[in-house]
Amino acid sequence: MSSTATATIDHHHDPSTTTGIPNKKLLMWTFLASDCMFFGCLISTHLIYRLHPPPGNPSPREFFNPPLTSFSTFILLMSSLLMALAVNAIQRGNVRSMRHMLLGTIFFGCIFLTCQVYEFTDFVMDKHMTITNCILGSTFFTLTGTHGCHVAIGVLWLTLMYIRSFQPADASTNRLWFGRTLLHIAGFIAAIGLTMYLVLDFVHMAQAGTLSGYLGKDALAIAGAIIAYVGLNLLTRTRGAVDFGEANAIDVESMGLYWHFVDIVWIVIFTVVYLLEYI
Repeated sequence: MSSTATATIDHHHDPSTTTGIPNKKLLMWTFLASDCMFFGCLISTHLIYRLHPPPGNPSPREFFNPPLTSFSTFILLMSSLLMALAVNAIQRGNVRSMRHMLLGTIFFGCIFLTCQVYEFTDFVMDKHMTITNCILGSTFFTLTGTHGCHVAIGVLWLTLMYIRSFQPADASTNRLWFGRTLLHIAGFIAAIGLTMYLVLDFVHMAQAGTLSGYLGKDALAIAGAIIAYVGLNLLTRTRGAVDFGEANAIDVESMGLYWHFVDIVWIVIFTVVYLLEYI
């Protein structure tokens, strides 16, 4: 019976600790525990100043946009579903399905980041709340900005894992794989950056009523985004076996733990920072 339990624990080819938990998973849980305390401090600080605001502190209702934040929250929660499906796919050795789920998670993560950049821009440029001119701005931007950095790191990690899944099984027969990997990373950065810029600029111009000049103003960025997406499509056309499969499931699972943690933290932030203001 003990041999069966050991086989169950070690079926992702990662050495287990004396606790029965694989090394990589234990390391991730340890990191998340420390990160949980870090976010706990930031959330507690925001709540203290919310309950005891200093004189002249503006009301959060003057700044918040509940429909936008609710939409971005829904998007981030749906990304957790795709992340879980990616983990399930690689545990079954289905690399192709895992790639599709990772791309979906990256896409949803970028939508969340775009919404957050738009919200921050609106607060700073239009409503004139910055990190230095009031306590609300200090606690809000520090808390949500730190979470946004975690999402951005998660998107980068997902992208690198997706690109890693294309590494050929025998690198000696494909000496250009390292160069292809660098091009793949550059293509993702260009595609994500240009797309976020185009979406944000489209929204801002639509609000200002100057949408008629959008194509002329952003023609170069649109062309760059198209080239980046075409390049990414070409780089995914691999030949032969790849050095990625069920043996890498523990890596994807560890990444999934991080992503689910980021989503759970956002649920807490959304509740205590946004929803409590309307209760």
